[in-house]
Amino acid sequence: MSRTLIKHALEATAPMDAIFLQGWVRTRRDAKAFSFLELNDGSCLKGIQVIADAALPNYATEIAKAHTGASVEVRGKLVESKGQGQKWEVVASSLTILGEADATYPLQKKGHTMEFLREIAHLRPRSNLFGAVFRVRSRLAFAVDEFFQNKNFICVHTPIVTASDCEGAGELFRVSTLDPKNPPKNEHGDLDYTKDFFAKKTYLTVSGQLEAEIFATALSNVYTFGPTFRAENSNTSRHAAEFWMIEPEMAFCDLDGNMTLAEEFVKHLIRDAKTHCAADLEFFSKFVDKELLARLDFVLDRPFQRCSYTEAIEIIEQSGKAWEHPVKWGDNMQSEHERFLAEEHFKCPVTVYNYPRTLKPFYMRVNDDGRTVRAMDLLVPGIGEIIGGSQREERLDVLRENMAQHQLSEKEYWWYLDLRRYGTVPHAGFGLGFERMLMFVTGVANIRDVIPFARTPGTADF
Repeated sequence: MSRTLIKHALEATAPMDAIFLQGWVRTRRDAKAFSFLELNDGSCLKGIQVIADAALPNYATEIAKAHTGASVEVRGKLVESKGQGQKWEVVASSLTILGEADATYPLQKKGHTMEFLREIAHLRPRSNLFGAVFRVRSRLAFAVDEFFQNKNFICVHTPIVTASDCEGAGELFRVSTLDPKNPPKNEHGDLDYTKDFFAKKTYLTVSGQLEAEIFATALSNVYTFGPTFRAENSNTSRHAAEFWMIEPEMAFCDLDGNMTLAEEFVKHLIRDAKTHCAADLEFFSKFVDKELLARLDFVLDRPFQRCSYTEAIEIIEQSGKAWEHPVKWGDNMQSEHERFLAEEHFKCPVTVYNYPRTLKPFYMRVNDDGRTVRAMDLLVPGIGEIIGGSQREERLDVLRENMAQHQLSEKEYWWYLDLRRYGTVPHAGFGLGFERMLMFVTGVANIRDVIPFARTPGTADF
């Protein structure tokens, strides 16, 4: 008999004379003539109750080993439950312990702090909270592909090892096979990277954007979805050294088209989660963030506001609020400003566009005023920035000027300049931090808790 997932057993429309389940014991309660086990296999939030009669041939030996955390397989009948709060339960005809778990099993039936659960990241997916988080993560990863494939975008797998720094921030992890104890030196006494594996300096990617631009100028609409890395010594709840990015790139597209796609994309992901992860979202709204479902509906039901950076700075300056980080035109907005715009001023998601040229990377298209570029950030209540993007600079002469201002070598970016020499087109794209989106959809407040194994300063466990 093939195994039935507990999710499917709970969705059954009629009793079953024979069912085969495998999973882990959440709780066990013994009575005089039988025991109740709650079994969960990770396929859904709820477990299923199994009734093991003391008359079972191996009851005495097996039930004593069925502690919380033990893995078991159960054969029996699916019957209507006599208890409250559950439609079905299983009356076992056989119960076998596959793997024991003794009293040292860390996930006992009690409350655990998020900090403690991070220390046992190898076991935390078995908890209700993290099982729900990673089911939602899986579903939203599928929804990402579904959204772009339905719009005829082509998926491109961009490299993880790269020689270019897309953002120009210098927060890069170096990739090298040179012997750290005896590295080769050149005639100037510097490290000789020509002796390295790739014969030049290489890094873990901070973005797949530049490579996506190559494919957009051939295939029109593309997207990449993969891990990105920032060697940024930041210990905030919103930053990680390794995280996943979704980056669409569209040829024949301007800033307006870019903002429209970003807004559609955010709404699609929220709508998909509400449709396919309803039980898990209900759990989050009960135990993590009581305002979650109302906030998700709020974003779905309202058009996104659009506001220029200049207008945003005026709104912040005229708010009368005492800011931890006061800003003026030309400064980067901080999270407190972004959240104020979305949560208090506009009271809805807001896309801020046309940022000062001095704040942004070399590849963003310069506006006619010469002071601003066609950049955009999408801000949502509760998080702040969730998407950043821009129309790209397609004019060769302006791009070369930008690169000179950022002290970038034309020799190293020769291929990027070629895209402007041969059939250049207006094009645009954005990046959505997948973990930030998950934080928004689940209400989980720390990025370390929406990625399976967090990589943060000083932490690379598991």
